[in-house]
Amino acid sequence: MAPAFDPLLILALLAMGAFGGFVAGLLGVGGGMILVPFITMIFTARGFPEELVVHMAIATSLGTIFFTSLSSVRAHHKHGAVLWHVVRLFTPGILLGAWIGPWIGKQMNTPVLAFFFGCFVAYSALQMLIGKKPAAARELPGKPGMFAAGSVIGILAGLVGAGGAFVSVPFMTRCNVRIHNAVATSAAIGFPVALMGTLSNIYFGWGEPGLPPWSLGFIYLPALAIIVLASVSMAPLGARTAHKMPVRQLQRIFSVILCALAAYMFWKAFN
Repeated sequence: MAPAFDPLLILALLAMGAFGGFVAGLLGVGGGMILVPFITMIFTARGFPEELVVHMAIATSLGTIFFTSLSSVRAHHKHGAVLWHVVRLFTPGILLGAWIGPWIGKQMNTPVLAFFFGCFVAYSALQMLIGKKPAAARELPGKPGMFAAGSVIGILAGLVGAGGAFVSVPFMTRCNVRIHNAVATSAAIGFPVALMGTLSNIYFGWGEPGLPPWSLGFIYLPALAIIVLASVSMAPLGARTAHKMPVRQLQRIFSVILCALAAYMFWKAFN
């Protein structure tokens, strides 16, 4: 196994974090879709245990969202776009679901978890390629319904190492929430998702045999630190670029990249 602070590893993580942060700022997509496959590749290449690489990639990705969501929420809050009353309704269910998600992931072996993640990325790529916006059909439910919705969002986000926007944005837009408010509010709920999911990955990964040095549960701390540094630096540039380029065309290109990443995770699942 390569040392934690090997120069090649640092460069690879910096490049990946910069790309993930830029694309997240450019297209408003969660970093988990990009980061998890690339982290899996890097951890595999560095000789991490095969039975742990996907679990560690997902946990490390979710840990980065804990930090990157703060800057995103701050920017959305400045524009008054975050619906804080909706965040409060979502949060109890999200906290529960985000704790359960990593526990479910621990019960899966690497092939099953890689296949599940590949399906998630492939579906996200298809949605981005089609570009169809969900039609508003109802209003937001009451407290029990929001708790249930938050639990589902938390479980899925904790399971795949994402912030949950891939579920929460379509859900809110179908409930007559304006798309800008839905995106901003989803950024805000990404923080409790990442907070509880990170704690859950530390708890359920604690003492796991075969974890490399510098691991905190399933989270690989050197990768977490480097990715956060790079992604936080590049996300504002991506956001500024979004106003200068044809984002719809970029979405189509990015959907092809996601398909390639999904194919890699399927390959990982069957090999």
